[in-house]
Amino acid sequence: MLTSTDANASLPAVDPFDRPNCVLLPTDSAMPRCLLLLAALLLPVVAHAQSPEIDALKQQAEAAAQRRDETRAQLSDVEAQARTLEQTLARLKSDLEQTQKGLAESEAALKTQMEEEAKTAAARDESAKAAAVAVQALADAQKQADEANAAAAAAAQAAEAATAAVAAKTEALTGLQAMLATLQTGLAESGEQLAAVQTNLSAAQQAAAMASAEWLTHARSVESALRDAGQWVSFSAEIAPIFHQRCVACHNSRSSKGRLNMESYAALLKGGESGPAVQAGELSDSTIHQQIAEGLMPKDADPLTPEQAALIDKWIALGAPLDAGIEAALPLMRVMPRFPQPPAPEAYASTMPVTAIAFSPDGSLLATGGYHELLLWNPADQSLVRRIGNVAERVFDIDFHPDGSLVAIASGTPGQTGELKVFQTADGALVADLVVAEDALFGVAFSPDGSRLAGCGADRSLSVFAVDGWKPQLRLEDHADWVLDVAWSPDGSKLVTASRDKTSKVFNSESGDAIVTFNTHGDVVYGAGFLADGAHIVSAGRDKRLRVWTADEAKQVREIGGFGGDVLHIRVLADGRVASGGGDNHVRLHNSADGGQIRDFAGHADWVYSVDVHPATGRMASGSYDGEVRVWNIENGETTGRWLAAPGYPANASAAN
Repeated sequence: MLTSTDANASLPAVDPFDRPNCVLLPTDSAMPRCLLLLAALLLPVVAHAQSPEIDALKQQAEAAAQRRDETRAQLSDVEAQARTLEQTLARLKSDLEQTQKGLAESEAALKTQMEEEAKTAAARDESAKAAAVAVQALADAQKQADEANAAAAAAAQAAEAATAAVAAKTEALTGLQAMLATLQTGLAESGEQLAAVQTNLSAAQQAAAMASAEWLTHARSVESALRDAGQWVSFSAEIAPIFHQRCVACHNSRSSKGRLNMESYAALLKGGESGPAVQAGELSDSTIHQQIAEGLMPKDADPLTPEQAALIDKWIALGAPLDAGIEAALPLMRVMPRFPQPPAPEAYASTMPVTAIAFSPDGSLLATGGYHELLLWNPADQSLVRRIGNVAERVFDIDFHPDGSLVAIASGTPGQTGELKVFQTADGALVADLVVAEDALFGVAFSPDGSRLAGCGADRSLSVFAVDGWKPQLRLEDHADWVLDVAWSPDGSKLVTASRDKTSKVFNSESGDAIVTFNTHGDVVYGAGFLADGAHIVSAGRDKRLRVWTADEAKQVREIGGFGGDVLHIRVLADGRVASGGGDNHVRLHNSADGGQIRDFAGHADWVYSVDVHPATGRMASGSYDGEVRVWNIENGETTGRWLAAPGYPANASAAN
């Protein structure tokens, strides 16, 4: 179909303005009237001349009109279709909106329905569970009913059996009652006989005691007469002290050189690998005489004095007798006279390691160990208050009675003797001499209520004494090596020890029963103490650690490190703080609850062997190997006093001036 442009393109190039009778008319909606007007205008032209060109143009115009009309009809159809489509689209859009709205409403309804269905399903499940429980309960009830019926049947049978048994027992009881009457009669008769026997036994014991005493009196009279005649040498008073002082260190049950044990008279007579040590009345057959005469005994030490050697020879020649009333198996220390300890020097020529230190309960005194003495100082001004003598060479531990009236020490001369002694604080008078051992004692502690005293030492023992009368209550040898420290639980029901056998042990203080053993240190344990709750213990040792553990199961709760050497001594305070001294020359204060270090007290130039704290005065005291004592302010770490625990030592005099 040609457009108007196409139709114009087919016409000759004639300018319509060259024709005066040609009028341009619009070609839009007024087209039919234009055509009539055009026809009217052209009619004169046609009348003048019907040229072929005009005819062609007319035809072309008509064709164009026809095409126009067709195009308009088509346009009208398309417009109608478009309107129809627009109406359809509007309806579809409206339908879509209605559908979307219905879909949303359906989805909401579906969600609500699903929620209701879920609730219904949950209710159904709960009902099913309840039904199952009810069914099970019914089954259980039936089972119980069956069991009850069975039990009733069994009870009926048991009742019948019981009735029969009662009858039998009644018969037996009648027989037993008759027997009991017989036994009671016999018991009365036996009681009378026992009373008579006990009377006779008591009389016999008294007679035996009298006979023994009479024999002992006569035997000692004989010994006295022989002594007066020069024919008696006392083993207990004269020979045992020599053997104990010069021989036992090498010849004992733990280290018996030549397999000769000289700890007791009985052990001595057994001899060693070289033969009989003592052959009564025969010097030449007694190896101990030969060894002494040839200078072989004591080995690697000064020989015995001629007087000592002659005394031993005379004792052997006289038959090596044992004093009357002395048990042959008792250790030499138990049969020897109790000789007083050497006096302390008036003025020290050198310092002594301060291996023990302790505040009195009121904090007015500070006790330290000296050489063969206990020293009491005023911690406020460092003045010496009192010197208490008759003490072994070294004091290894000190403890005051809770009321401050008594002070107890564990001391010893290493390898020779150990002592547990109690003195009056006010004047130094000896109150009790409780333990004598072949080696040093290392620990001593009063119970919290002051009614008992515990001590421990190199003989592996732990001993407990009643303060009232100083009677022994316990003696335990549970450790395999030296027991270095002992402490009470706050309620006094337990004791904890520290030992060279690499363990710490807890004991019942009444029965002595071992409760637990803590072996986590894996090395020597130097100190131990209970926390205030009584359920936990702090221990310290060569492993350079403090360890907190449970008293009932020996389970470690906390490990505290940071030490540069062995932790040699600790003091556990009631508030959970732990003071310690050690081989790195430091004193430290830790919190046992979290293991944190509260303060490091530096100043000592040598190993710190002892430490104590008096919380009420805020003082802490420490003693070191070089003899120095330091008093610290526990809150700020400042040194408030320092001196050498050696009375009369020149350095102290210089410091005083």
